[in-house]
Amino acid sequence: MSISHGKITAIMGPSGTGKTTLLRLIGGQLYPNQGNIRVAGQDVHQLSRPALYHLRKRMGMLFQSGGLFTHLNVFENVAFPLREHTKLSDAMIRNLVLLKLQMVGLRGARDLMPSELSGGMSRRVALARAIALDPELIMYDEPLAGQDPITKGILLDLIRTLNDALGLTTIIVSHDVQETLSIADYSYVIADGRIIGKGSTAAIHENHSEQLRQFIQGLPDGPVPFHYPVKPLEHDLIEESYG
Repeated sequence: MSISHGKITAIMGPSGTGKTTLLRLIGGQLYPNQGNIRVAGQDVHQLSRPALYHLRKRMGMLFQSGGLFTHLNVFENVAFPLREHTKLSDAMIRNLVLLKLQMVGLRGARDLMPSELSGGMSRRVALARAIALDPELIMYDEPLAGQDPITKGILLDLIRTLNDALGLTTIIVSHDVQETLSIADYSYVIADGRIIGKGSTAAIHENHSEQLRQFIQGLPDGPVPFHYPVKPLEHDLIEESYG
């Protein structure tokens, strides 16, 4: 799998196929059992801890859960990476935080605590924090989850605009197939530990793989089973009845 510089790459697939795990591997949170991952020419998992931390400063990450600090308000959540990794003045940090919050439509919520935010608002605050340091690589883990249709459109436009205006490299993990394909330059669809489809949006739609088509079209019947592997129901019922 190759992620092109300056492009938006989507990684999609059924639940439990390892999409979030892949992002954690790229960020060095997890170590692979085999193979290697290179970011900006560096083998992530061969780096020393200081070198890994330095590389991470060039990355932004929007976590699936949002990951806000519950004891800090919205403003301080977004300010945290700026305070941690820069020597900017308080006045400069204030201006940058307000600019980032303005981009996600939440400048007016800067004094709220995470417990006062809806799920969608929390995700948008987390996005503002992810772009606080103007990273070269930004990874979005389900950025559209919990968003209403209007906010989805705004976030999609923001992701595309940020990528193009700042020359970012963007990776999006998402279950929102059509929305994600609408802004992706290249997409990978993974399942069963392998890539089952890749290419431009047109190439994904034209792929005749039954497994890929089931996922893209959201079909209830196909190669991807609904049930987690288990013995037939009647076996469990008999065992429960007769011990």
